[in-house]
Amino acid sequence: ISERIGVRHHPLAAVQRTRDKRLMRERLAAAAVAQPDYRISSTDADAIALEDALQALGPAVVVKPVDRSGSRGVIRSDSADDLQAAVDRIRVMLSTDSDCGDGPWPLVIERFVAGPEVAVEGLVEAGHLRVLAIFDKPDPLDGPFFEETLYITPSRHPLELLEAIRQASADAISALDLSEGPVHIELRVGDGIRVIEVAARSIGGLCSATLNFGQGRTLEEIILRRAAGLQLVDLNVQPGAAGVLMIPIPAAGILSAVDGLNSARAIAEIDDIVISIPAGERLTPLPEGDRYLGFVMAHGPDPATVEGALRAAEACLDVRVDTSTAP
Repeated sequence: ISERIGVRHHPLAAVQRTRDKRLMRERLAAAAVAQPDYRISSTDADAIALEDALQALGPAVVVKPVDRSGSRGVIRSDSADDLQAAVDRIRVMLSTDSDCGDGPWPLVIERFVAGPEVAVEGLVEAGHLRVLAIFDKPDPLDGPFFEETLYITPSRHPLELLEAIRQASADAISALDLSEGPVHIELRVGDGIRVIEVAARSIGGLCSATLNFGQGRTLEEIILRRAAGLQLVDLNVQPGAAGVLMIPIPAAGILSAVDGLNSARAIAEIDDIVISIPAGERLTPLPEGDRYLGFVMAHGPDPATVEGALRAAEACLDVRVDTSTAP
């Protein structure tokens, strides 16, 4: 569409690499970009092949479909039995997805990288990465599933590490040939920096509401102005700190109600709470689920204050689920 209407955009081939984790890993490896060691497998891999992958990459691995998003089908495995169960579970999930066609389906098995995770929100301009924000993810993402909860910006990591994160992100962009448009990059920063995911899009859900730039411009306006060739003046995020809580789905079943919203909204730093799934709808948690229950947005003078407000708001919420209808 961008090509047809004549606006700036990433090359289609580069975007396709970000939509296939197998192609992304291969391209990053060819450019020597630091990432988890990995193997390509499939949902019909036999027990010997899976055990070989675990022996080569372990002691813990993460298995994931090559073309799902939002942590769907992403499962940590710490043993051969765990890995076989994870592959079986992913096979069932993909067999019910209407856009997957017939199996077997390709998988990526990669070494689990311990340590904190960050997200980089950026805009690529003529091949050069402009980092707009770096989000900390304060809650550990250790598995077995990888549901994201808190995003807080600005990052509290040391300046030296933040510069290394920027450089690793720029290296990934270059390796994938992304040249013009938004990017969302996730990295682990434990024992060195490892690129986990690169997406040729902006941050998902309602999380972009945490970012406001000069003259009150939103992230979406910045992206559209760049695509249309309009002037970009002040791309500094407004002072202070901001964050979002992606409200997790606690259990499978029918959503009865979300109580405590008024108490959560009364917390000084809370800007808004949006419940995106109405009562009466079925909830499916990860790794099969494909959405969050809702979003809590906050801002404050510093990251610690924002994190505290979001945790306090979460503690106010009582998500009631009728689990008697769970499959």
